[in-house]
Amino acid sequence: MTRQILVAGIVLAGAISLAPRRCESAESSGKKPITVGFSQIGAESGWRTVETKSIRSEATRRGINLKFSDAQQKQDNQIKALGAFIAQQVDAIILAPVVEGGWEPILKQARAAKIPVILVDRGVSVSDDSLYATLIASDFVAEGRMAGEWLAKKLNGQGNVVELQGTPGASAAIDRKKGFQEALKNFPDLKIIKSQTGEFTRAKGKEVMEAFLKAAQGGGTKIDAVYAHNDDMALGAIQAIEEAGLRPGSDLVVVSIDGIKPAFEAMVAGKLNCSVECNPLLGPAAFDAVQATLAGKPLPKKSVVQDQIFDQSVAKEVIGTRQY
Repeated sequence: MTRQILVAGIVLAGAISLAPRRCESAESSGKKPITVGFSQIGAESGWRTVETKSIRSEATRRGINLKFSDAQQKQDNQIKALGAFIAQQVDAIILAPVVEGGWEPILKQARAAKIPVILVDRGVSVSDDSLYATLIASDFVAEGRMAGEWLAKKLNGQGNVVELQGTPGASAAIDRKKGFQEALKNFPDLKIIKSQTGEFTRAKGKEVMEAFLKAAQGGGTKIDAVYAHNDDMALGAIQAIEEAGLRPGSDLVVVSIDGIKPAFEAMVAGKLNCSVECNPLLGPAAFDAVQATLAGKPLPKKSVVQDQIFDQSVAKEVIGTRQY
């Protein structure tokens, strides 16, 4: 589609396609199925739910025994889950880390047990990157930069922006903020006037946006735009904007990241202006990496998912093609 704006300029340690690949399952080959532990952050957003479904369905397709743990957005729960996977002597672990820091002790235990760890969608901060086999994720800085550049063009480089951040300490939140700020450096009259975590949830996004609007309507600085680190927070903000008697998408420009189906529906309805894609269909790539590392094949330290950006001008045309 000619009007889709493709990500450009991302330096790839390894570029990946998320299309399903044909492979022989363990059951069909007569081999003992491998067992993989998957520690998921939670179900805080529509994006997260789709990622979980992708990994579960791909495990089933390949005949892989998947042990699943929902951490309910708590790192302690993830560390306990990894400890349990290690004790159960799984063949590999897939980890979507809730935050960047605090992983070295448990990852060292996994390495000592010779269990490779595949990171998906978020990275970790460790002194030794041999503690994990590979990271499969989008370029969150590029996503934030694309959102900022799009908004600057939309507002002609002028305006007041409120920011709904993701979970504190999460790589997605850190990098999406960084990329957005990088874009705004070129537009001194476009300013972030308030920034607060909405914890990547729709309910919290609505709550924080209500507070921002109340302050503005009480004599504070006028808000021209909302930048949300994910679509769910943006959808919550849209609800708060409507309840305040304003029109999201016109009175306030709203831009977010993820590209989930409800975001496209909001764009078609004229309530969301733009969403930067972050593809959650990571199951095929994750299990390709699992099977490659178990076979002793080399992996790139990071594989970057290629994403796109969509706005209202194309939403109606492409909504029918969205898989999530």
